Amino acid sequence: MNTARVNGRALAALIAIVAWVAVLLQLYLSLAYAITSSKSVGEGLVNYFGFFTVLTNLLVCVATTLPLLAPASALGRFFMRPVAIGWVTASIAFVGIAYYLLLRHVWMPQGLQLVADILLHYVVPILFVVYSLITLRGTALRWSAPLWWCLYLVAYFVYVLVRGAIIGTYPYGFIDASRLGYAITLRNGCLLLVAFLVLAYVLMLVWRVGAGSVNPPDKTLL
Repeated sequence: MNTARVNGRALAALIAIVAWVAVLLQLYLSLAYAITSSKSVGEGLVNYFGFFTVLTNLLVCVATTLPLLAPASALGRFFMRPVAIGWVTASIAFVGIAYYLLLRHVWMPQGLQLVADILLHYVVPILFVVYSLITLRGTALRWSAPLWWCLYLVAYFVYVLVRGAIIGTYPYGFIDASRLGYAITLRNGCLLLVAFLVLAYVLMLVWRVGAGSVNPPDKTLL
């Protein structure tokens, strides 16, 4: 087992621990807030699962845990594929960058919420990007890959619109169709999609450095 593979496994284990701590801490905080606000646990869960940050950090949890604990399973093998690692990396990196540019000034979390905020938006994204630099170094993924990866973002956007139409609330102000209207919301969604694709292709260029001498496309890792 080469050094890069050992380092990748060790970092994947660390990311799994940090990501699980982050999502479980945020779950506790969401439910506690719902209860103190005279809302039901169900409403707290609906709010919790409405955020792209939470869903993508949960994706990271699955993507790092299954290859380590169930490598022979279908999902374990899937998340060891470079194309899957690339998808998760682009998604969680997008979480960190979008939060830093668009949302960090919207609120001022304190105490445990600040801890959860830092873990979800900064620590996990940075760690996973570093993980991708180790595992995907020299990997030439197909240029069409980001077009498939962005379906996750599109699915989330549709989910948010349907969810908002049903319950009347939206997790992010820039896709709040009840306040902005569907035309502006759709425009904002398209701009976010373009930003995601640009980020994905930049990451692919970084991973391709040394392509052909390190990892062939679609090789399973870990």
